Amino acid sequence: MQTQARLDATLAALSDSTRRAILARLVEGEATVQELAAPFAISQPAISRHIRVLSDAGLIVQRVDGPRRPCRLAPGALSELDDYLAMLRRALEKNYARLDRLLAQETQDKDTL
Repeated sequence: MQTQARLDATLAALSDSTRRAILARLVEGEATVQELAAPFAISQPAISRHIRVLSDAGLIVQRVDGPRRPCRLAPGALSELDDYLAMLRRALEKNYARLDRLLAQETQDKDTL
């Protein structure tokens, strides 16, 4: 998947609170679909759809263990998002530095009057 498409898929997947809760649970370690569904008052097919979105976005991976399909966080899943946020962070820091210089100049100009 291209970087932009992966970023779009990641942001779309993260836009849902149920999917974010599933990811938060997986921080603790691998879990089955049933274990992931337990805290939610939604159907098994609905949880499976959420898991599919997370999987399609590359945020989680599933393995086959007989009838079970344990899920875990995918390594490096957020690298595109990290890169995107780092770019925004650098741009914001640059803008704030420029604003600080302008404000310092403004203060200096007022002091010389």
